[in-house]
Amino acid sequence: MPMGAAEPMRGTILDADSFDRGDLDTATLDNALDRWTHHRSTRSHEVVDRIEGCEVVVTNKVVIDTAAMQSAALRLIVVAATGTNNIDLAAAKQRGITVCNVRDYASGAVSQHVFSLLLALVSRLGDYTQAVRAGRWQDSKVFCLLDYPIRELDGMTLGIIGYGNLGRRVEQIAHGFGMRVLICARPGSGAIPDGRIAFDTLLESSDVISLHCPLSAATHNLIGRAQFQKMKSTAILINTARGGIVNEDDLASALRRGDIGGAGIDVLTQEPPGADHPLLAPDIPNLLVSPHNAWGSIQSRQRLADEIASLIRAYREGAPRNCCLPD
Repeated sequence: MPMGAAEPMRGTILDADSFDRGDLDTATLDNALDRWTHHRSTRSHEVVDRIEGCEVVVTNKVVIDTAAMQSAALRLIVVAATGTNNIDLAAAKQRGITVCNVRDYASGAVSQHVFSLLLALVSRLGDYTQAVRAGRWQDSKVFCLLDYPIRELDGMTLGIIGYGNLGRRVEQIAHGFGMRVLICARPGSGAIPDGRIAFDTLLESSDVISLHCPLSAATHNLIGRAQFQKMKSTAILINTARGGIVNEDDLASALRRGDIGGAGIDVLTQEPPGADHPLLAPDIPNLLVSPHNAWGSIQSRQRLADEIASLIRAYREGAPRNCCLPD
């Protein structure tokens, strides 16, 4: 149960480096509790000791499982992100621990990154930049280089899978580029609501597919070999959602075979990835991989820190928000 605002509370942040590199105003967050312990990062074997004696735990990606919840003091877990797959929600409910997440803080940054990846791919920006650095423009017989085909977004069809705030924001931007937008019905659902189209139809019809759905049993490996074979050979896949939604081995193979035209990926199944990750191989054409930083504008991270503080205050006042426990 929420504690009274007057009762002193102690909190710990387990992985502060994941959202604050010393460039945020943390006064509001600092004042949300009476005592804080900040850890820049936390390994799995350190979690239990660092939680002990704390009523409030803030974590971005550090896993909080049943063993970590044994501290008798623990009352509130705030996930410094939207996804809660790093928290054992059933165990939290059983122990009476409230779990809250931060929502809708990075829509501007992520939607911007979607089009950063997409524009770089259709304009072949990386290839042309490399060509200039290699001296090919300097040696050209004409004033420009046109070695790589450049495409316009105007007139392309964008398929959106996942139509929450992010999907809607991406749709708005796409219309500004003159794109036609298709919205996918929930994958695995038998019904096709008005204004949506079936998953397979979207795969076959889209020039660009942008993923904005959560990772779940229904969306794990949602895009794999069979789906790539249904897509246009010129299609571009953008994934700023979760790594496990796309089968990464199948994506690498599809790009090598030319089954699709390109991909922009901000999320991987393993983060940080190992050096042998299939999407980090140097021979994959038309692939851009960014290091899960689509969300990371300073404005988004400031909103995140402020909302963590707001969630803690709401809990202390007896009116917790953004609760994530199962019914």
